[in-house]
Parts: sequence; C-alpha cells; structure tokens
Amino acid sequence: MGDHVLFFYGTLMAPQILHRVIHGQANPEPWQKAMLRFQPAILHGYRRHRVQGADYPGIVAVPETQSETEKTSAPNPHSGTSVMGTLVSGLTDGDIHRLDRFEGSEYEKKQVIVRTLREALGGENKHVVLSVLMRGEEVSAVTYVYTAGKDMLEDAEWDFESFKRDKMAWWVGADESEW
Repeated sequence: MGDHVLFFYGTLMAPQILHRVIHGQANPEPWQKAMLRFQPAILHGYRRHRVQGADYPGIVAVPETQSETEKTSAPNPHSGTSVMGTLVSGLTDGDIHRLDRFEGSEYEKKQVIVRTLREALGGENKHVVLSVLMRGEEVSAVTYVYTAGKDMLEDAEWDFESFKRDKMAWWVGADESEW
C-alpha cells in the first residue's frame, strides 16, 4: 500500500481521470480502487486560475496578508485565497512517477498543509452545499503548483463543474499520447 498523500485541485479531482493516469484505465480493478482514499479538502493561501488555452488549472500562492483572515473563517472558494480540492492518500511511488510525468514541466511539487472537510448533508439534499461543509483536521500533503509563468494564467477561476460537464468525457476517453 502506498503512503503518499497528495492534494488535487483540477482534472485529477475526478477519480476516473486519476485512475486513468496512474492505472492506465478510468475504471481499474477493484483492488486498485481500494488502495486510494478520497476526501474533500481546502488549501488556504493559494488561488486557482484557468491556464490559457488549456482544460486544466494552475494554482499560485497569494500574499500572506490576503489569506490570513480566511484561515479562521468558514471556507469560501470564491474568496480568491483558497482552493477547494480533493485529498488522496494511498498513492505509491509508481503512482507519483506517473503523476510527475502527467503534470510535466509546468508544475512543481510543493509540501502544503490542507484542511480536510466533512460533508454534512441535510434532509433530501443530495448535493454538498459549501455552507454546510464542516472543518476537519489539518493534513500535510504534496500538491503541484503552477510554475510556467503567471502570464500563462487567466484571471478567471477554473471551474470543476464546467470541466465535468464540458470536457471530462474527452479526458476519460483520451489516449495517453494526447496529454
């Protein structure tokens, strides 16, 4: 079993895409799926941007003064100084090697602290409402920070829901040579 813990904030939040990258198929064997644990999390002190001409985002650090108040307040993904994502544990050395190749030279691995979130669903509501996300524990993780230059990033925030609706089917079916 793997002992690497990573925070994903873009296309790799989708388990099908993560499995495709590390296992070669969107729907791997049950034992491969069972090795990974997925949990919602938030990373403070960063902002997620759309990468120009790409389907995926990049994150960059924001100045400390902008993110200090957010650390003590409720999660707000629209504030510009925090990034909602997925914490994945159980990744192996081989998984990390494949992820490094997938991310390429535009990104650099960085050790970060994220706060896990517990989903609190009320009544018949089947969707997670951000206002009812409960804070969990702080966890050390690695994430891929965008280093190819801020001039390649759009001001707009990258939107996971739009990606899932408009682009994910291509990514799940894409041949590895197309990445």
